[in-house]
Amino acid sequence: MIAIGNGESRLEIDIDHITETKVGCNAIIRNHTVEHLVCVDKRMLKECVQYSINAGTIYTRSNLVIGDSEIIKTLPELPYTGTQRWDDPFHWGSGPYAVLIAAQLSKTVKMIGFDLYSKDNFVNNCYKDTENYDASAKRAVDSRYWVHQIGKVFEFFPNREFAIYQTPDWQLPEKWISPNVRVDKISNFTYT
Repeated sequence: MIAIGNGESRLEIDIDHITETKVGCNAIIRNHTVEHLVCVDKRMLKECVQYSINAGTIYTRSNLVIGDSEIIKTLPELPYTGTQRWDDPFHWGSGPYAVLIAAQLSKTVKMIGFDLYSKDNFVNNCYKDTENYDASAKRAVDSRYWVHQIGKVFEFFPNREFAIYQTPDWQLPEKWISPNVRVDKISNFTYT
């Protein structure tokens, strides 16, 4: 199972050659077919429904479900409850939910495009400067919520293996250090 974020590091991977089941986020559906797609934003959901031929199932928040489409499903419940803002399901983004769905569906999860950080303090997203995305001149999003939320997936799925494929200079967040998490060079990614 592959969880695919939209960080620019994933541009080194030919997504169309991946034969494993894919869980992607938002605009990935513009260019690639995925079996599972996560859209937690109303604008992106409307756009992605137009491309629904490229997705098996689209997951979104219960209050955003559009019409009676059989391919649109409600996001799964979080595996924990917390008291902080970032523990509220409303504050979970598409990326953390993609990792959660992949962990629920498979014992082994490969992760690409979860860059978290920007190298130049500006938006690090494959789709920047396109409809429904920020401009490339905008400041990068603070990654603390993503780090916390994905870290919770790692914590609550200790029997799953997570392999993060990244550039050599990428730093694993301290909260992600766990026996079930490993980092590998994106150049070592295999298309199995």
